[in-house]
Formats: sequence, structure tokens, C-alpha cells
Amino acid sequence: MNNNTYRIIDANLNRLREGIRVIEDVFRYIYNDKELSTKLKNLRHLSRVENFYEILASRDVQNDVLRQSIKSEQNRDDLNSILIANFKRAQESARVLEELLKLYSIKDSENFKYIRYELYNLEIVLTKITSNSK
Repeated sequence: MNNNTYRIIDANLNRLREGIRVIEDVFRYIYNDKELSTKLKNLRHLSRVENFYEILASRDVQNDVLRQSIKSEQNRDDLNSILIANFKRAQESARVLEELLKLYSIKDSENFKYIRYELYNLEIVLTKITSNSK
């Protein structure tokens, strides 16, 4: 892999884990849902690759041309909008990882495909819970 590919993988691993963590914490601390929080925690822990240190060495935050937030990223109306934004963030990142890792490891690619589909399923369950609690 080249350095730029590592940068893409690094950014998307971070986005994926961060997005899942936001969702996990909402269901852990606000809804006190141990089962769903554990499922999310397990997905977050699956969001790994073997060559972590090589990927980390490619990180270049200072030169990220889209480092600044855009307005839509700064506005959230309620808890549900935070959950939806983070589901989409995590799903999109899992897709990028699934596609890029096809070049290097089918096993890793399939792992991120699994994570993506689990997130699709959990999104349905979790948004039903949050809309019922309004």
C-alpha cells in the first residue's frame, strides 16, 4: 500500500470507530441499554486492521484539505439527528474500507462489509427505539 492509501484507511478507521462510539454512548448512558451497547462495542472492536502502526505513520492531520467543519456538521436538532448522522458516518466509512481493502485483503474487506450491514440493521432498531421514546 502506498502512503496516500494508508491515509484514507486511517481516516476511515477513525470515522468508523468514532461514529460507532457516539451511538454506543447514547445507548449506554441515555437509554441504559446493555444489549445494544454491547453489540455496538463489539462492532467497534471489530473495526481494526493488522498493520495499524504502518497506517498510523501515514497520518497527516496538518495537510488535510477538508479539516474544517462545514455548517451542516455543526448543526444538530436533537439526539435522534446525532444518531442518524453518526450511523451514516460509520456506514460510509465502513464502505470505503470495504472497497479499498479489496486491493489488499479480502478477509479485511469482508469484515468491514459485515460491520456495514450490521450498522444498517442496528440503525433500524435504534431509530425505532429513539422515535418511540419521544
